[in-house]
Amino acid sequence: MSRMLHLAVFALFALVNSAICEAQNGALRVVSLDSKAHEITTQEWAQLPRAKIKVIDHSGAEATFEGVPASALLKFIGVPLGSELRGKNLSLYVVAEGADGYKVVYALTEFDSGFTDAVVLIADHRDGQALSRDEGPLRIVVPWEKRQARWLRQLVGVRVEEAR
Repeated sequence: MSRMLHLAVFALFALVNSAICEAQNGALRVVSLDSKAHEITTQEWAQLPRAKIKVIDHSGAEATFEGVPASALLKFIGVPLGSELRGKNLSLYVVAEGADGYKVVYALTEFDSGFTDAVVLIADHRDGQALSRDEGPLRIVVPWEKRQARWLRQLVGVRVEEAR
């Protein structure tokens, strides 16, 4: 049984590694509120919780995306969520950036289960396959939006800032 568990963990690590190693030397750069930058390694990515969501994509086709809930990544870098998301912390927002320089803004409340039941996903798989070069290796999926303008492709950076 222990051998099977080790094999399963190795297989999961290999899948995640192949999905994110192609972008920016295999790292997702995150900058927390204190302006400290951190490159998410494949090991760290593999330890984050995973989720799947079914959505209708830009072309109108049904797709299943799998990846890490954005809230899990934000918690990992110490962003205030849950009971800490009140008062001054409600002025926090997230800027996500694609490899082509395209940037998108999200209110921090969009990631918090106390404010919404929906999950914003940082996807690394679509319909059971690693994302294509055009789409990934990481992309943001916002399932409730009618227009996918904030479904950022080729995600390379996430930054937390405060509105002033």
